[in-house]
Amino acid sequence: MEFIHQTYDEERALYGINGAKIADCTFDGPADGESALKETSDITVERCYFNLRYPFWHTKGAVIRDITMTEGCRAALWYDENITLKDCRMHGIKALRECHGRLVLDNCEIHSPEFSWRCSDLQIRDCHLESEYPFFECRDMEIDNLTMTGKYSFQYVVNAVIRRSHLDTKDAFWHSRNVTVVDSVVRGEYLGWYSENLKLIRCHIIGTQPFCYCKGLVLEDCTMEQTDLAFENSEVHAAVSGRIDSVKNPLSGEIRADAIGELILEEDRINPADTKIICGMPVKKTECA
Repeated sequence: MEFIHQTYDEERALYGINGAKIADCTFDGPADGESALKETSDITVERCYFNLRYPFWHTKGAVIRDITMTEGCRAALWYDENITLKDCRMHGIKALRECHGRLVLDNCEIHSPEFSWRCSDLQIRDCHLESEYPFFECRDMEIDNLTMTGKYSFQYVVNAVIRRSHLDTKDAFWHSRNVTVVDSVVRGEYLGWYSENLKLIRCHIIGTQPFCYCKGLVLEDCTMEQTDLAFENSEVHAAVSGRIDSVKNPLSGEIRADAIGELILEEDRINPADTKIICGMPVKKTECA
């Protein structure tokens, strides 16, 4: 079954089709139709233009290539299973939500506030993402070469590996569990607060007050920039090349750095002896009884 070079604007235009190919079609028009491909399965969609709401809901099995979803294509993929998107442009709000099975995004350009909420088994590679609140409560994620601009990113994420990425964000990884970031740049404010088993390997970390209230935090062979008041109330094992601007009230563990601008220890809040500080240069200490 094939649908080629057609224009659809009515509601549920291709509802429930199975085993079909949809190519070079336009989903747009005065009728402002929605849910064009709802409840479909085992479909291939290529070189199509979507300007109507909710096109892929409850879809099971789809390969989607080289399509454009405009800002008018809101909430494009919800409640789906086993979806691959390659070379796609996704510009509608809430583009991916409550999707499971194997979800693959390859070489996609994504501009979507609240992107990818409560999804699982998500694989992202070679993508560019702009999103205010991406990856909320996602789990079982593999990300490679993601360039991302966001704010409240990866909150409550469970079981994720991120490699070779550039993450320009804000309150990233809050309340996350079992997340590993490798060979990446992570820029933001208040990174990783309340996380558990957050691990960064060969990463460059930029921004104020990172990694507070963490459990099981590990930094291996990382560099830090503009990172003041780091590690407050955290269980941390950190090996940092270069300087940390300041460290405040680490709870326990070990911190190694070439230089620490200021070490702030408030004995009424923590026991300084519970954290081993190893520094290549003399440290200015601020101790409060």
